[in-house]
Amino acid sequence: MGFSIALIVFSLLLMLLVLMHKGKGGGLSDMFGGGMQSSVGGSSVAERNLDRITVVVGLLWFACIMVLGLLMKLDS
Repeated sequence: MGFSIALIVFSLLLMLLVLMHKGKGGGLSDMFGGGMQSSVGGSSVAERNLDRITVVVGLLWFACIMVLGLLMKLDS
């Protein structure tokens, strides 16, 4: 039951984080400083941190799916 709730929370959080990424025309990340370009030409610190957080949440989401799959397999 706990992993099901965690999966729902991680799914919603992952959707929000993906929507915050900047696309071709800019995204919701512009509201939080992601639209400011660095003078070096790379992505801004906010965008890099958003990328890292998205990867971590994605890995946690994947781990929840794997644990739920193993639990379902052991129950049957």
